[in-house]
Parts: sequence; C-alpha cells; structure tokens
Amino acid sequence: MLRGIIRSSLSFRFLVIVIVGVIIAVGFTQLPSMPIDVLPEFSPPFVEIQTEALGLSAEEVEQMITVPMEQDLLAGVAWLDVIRSESVQGLSSILIYFEPGTDLYKARQMVSERLAQAAVGIPHVSKPPAMIQPMSSVSRFMIVGMSSKQLSLIEMSVLARWTIAPRLLGVPGVANIAIWGNRDRQLQVLVDPQRLKDSGVTLEQIVETTGNALWVSSLSFLEASSPGTGGFIETPNQRLGIWHVLPISSPEELAQVPVIRTAFTLGQVTTIVEDHQPLIGDALVNESANLMLVIEKLPGTNTLEVTKGVEHALAALQPGFTEINFDATLFRPATFIETAIANLGKALVLGALLAILALGVLFYGWRTALISSVGIVLSLVSARL
Repeated sequence: MLRGIIRSSLSFRFLVIVIVGVIIAVGFTQLPSMPIDVLPEFSPPFVEIQTEALGLSAEEVEQMITVPMEQDLLAGVAWLDVIRSESVQGLSSILIYFEPGTDLYKARQMVSERLAQAAVGIPHVSKPPAMIQPMSSVSRFMIVGMSSKQLSLIEMSVLARWTIAPRLLGVPGVANIAIWGNRDRQLQVLVDPQRLKDSGVTLEQIVETTGNALWVSSLSFLEASSPGTGGFIETPNQRLGIWHVLPISSPEELAQVPVIRTAFTLGQVTTIVEDHQPLIGDALVNESANLMLVIEKLPGTNTLEVTKGVEHALAALQPGFTEINFDATLFRPATFIETAIANLGKALVLGALLAILALGVLFYGWRTALISSVGIVLSLVSARL
C-alpha cells in the first residue's frame, strides 16, 4: 500500500506539488485568525442569578430571597448538578452549575422560564432577580483606568456609566463592564433633627416634598411613584397632554422647592449637597482614587480580537473626552499572548533554519533538505487544520 502511494505520487508529482502548495497557503492564511487564549474554557456550564434587596441585612437576604429561590424556584431545573449561593448585605447571588456537556444557552433558557415565576416564589422585598450574562472561564480580559485633572470623580462616573460603558458593550464579544469606584451623582437632603424641631417640620414632609420634586420616585406612597402626564387640555380639534418639565438639576434649585403644608423651602430647613452613595470599596490607579473599567468577555471569544475592538472603541471616544486619560495597560492578557506568539514565531524560524542546515549537512544535498523541510511544514499545517 505504501509503495502504491509513493508510485502514484511520483506519477502525479505536479498535482501533488499543487495540492501541497494549496494546503500550505490555506494553513498560513488561517493561522493569524485562529482564536488564542491564555487558558482554554475549563469551567463547567453555569448560570449566575443576582437579586438586589437594598436595606436588608445578610441574614434577611438569606431567609427571604436566597433560600426560597434555591428550594422552591430553582431546585428542579433540567440538567442541574449543584447550586451554590452567597448572601451579603443587600444582595443575593446564586450560582447554578449544570452537568458537563450541557448546552449553556439551553440551560439559560430553562432558568429564565423559572425566573418568570419569581414574583410568586419570593416576597416583595427586592428587585426582580436578574440573570447575569454568560462569562468566559477567564472572563476579565482588560482593565482600563480613567483619570482626569479637570473632572471630578462624580462627573467621570456619569460619563462612564451613560456614555463610555454602553459604547464598549457594543464591541462584539464584550459581556459585561463593571465600573470600580463608581460614584452615582446624587442630590442629597441632609436633615438636622434640631432644625426640623425648631421649624415645626416633620421628616415625613421632607421626604414627601423631595420625592415629589423628582421625575420619578421609588417610594410607592408618593405621587411621583407613578410617572406620566399631568392630565390634558381639550381643544375643539385635539387633546393636548400636559408634561411637567422639572428644572431641578442642582442643589440650589432643589433648595427652592417649598416644603408641603409649610411656609419654608427645603433649603431653609435642611442642607442640600451634591454627593455620591456610600462606597463599599474604591479604585486606586497610581495610588490615587480614580475609576477602573473591568471588562469581561463572552465564552469562546477571541481575546486578541475583542481586545483590539475595545482599544479601537476607546480611540474613537478619546476626541470627545479630552479631559479624561484612558490607561488600557493596567491589565491586558493580550500582551502576554502577543509576546508568546512573537517568541514562538522566532523559535519556529530559528528551528526551521537549523533543521534545514542539519538536513543539508546530513544528506549532502539541498534537494533532500528542501523536500524534508516542505514535508515537515506540510505535516504541521495539516495537523493544525
């Protein structure tokens, strides 16, 4: 059989040369676009569910949210292997691991159907459960630092949350962006009990006045909890809806709002400032407080391609954010991959030259060395394909 293959190859040697050339050309064309990562996908298929419950302690989160969801809602999901959970102050996190080989997106479909019944399974003390985007085993592929000498951290946080993060989420392969050190812009009404007592104003009046002065309030007992039009005006030809345009965008403007059922304004009985929520942690870049964008990728994505996509998006954003300095070198596994590929390429070139030299010396002829070298390259490219 081997003699037949050799005889046929010698008889159709020109055809063999053409086939070898095509295989090598296709192989070298496909190699640059092949996905390369630091580590392969090693984690089992899993789904993470997070439920926010602001104001609840860790014990209350465990009793009211985590345990009911585990036992009553998620215990019988198809292909389930094991459930792990964590309850902290204000947040419940449940990890559902599935049997090896389970299709991740079918598993997510099963979980989403169960979450549709969450309103029946858990008490109304939290936001609806949210299923987190699927993540790669090595999910974090980039950390971008944001710093500025002109903008405050609150101003940078507003830009990061509403402009920069949505743009980066549009890059193919990006699953999630966590903003470390994020400071939500808030107009805070600081109350002094003694000032309220001297003015004869109750805390309930302050809460009601402040909540109804906003576009929409999360407090269900306030009128602002149901946003919408302020009625309508009938004309002979049409009905015109009334839309309240609130001019409040600064502490000074909020301070001018009259407190209900009193002759005082908010600024006369309270202190109104622009600040942010209490921080659990912070982000430090070069030993100073800044923002960090922790970018995570979807399973099976090419780290090099998605990294280049994020860098291209940052370069496109930079002309509009001249006051902000983006540092994309804090954590970049693509650098390790690029260095490894460059080192491997140098090693392959040196190894190929040494192999050709050794074959030429061993067989005393350049033709034999050339044929052996082409055979080695062909076998490697064919195996890779």
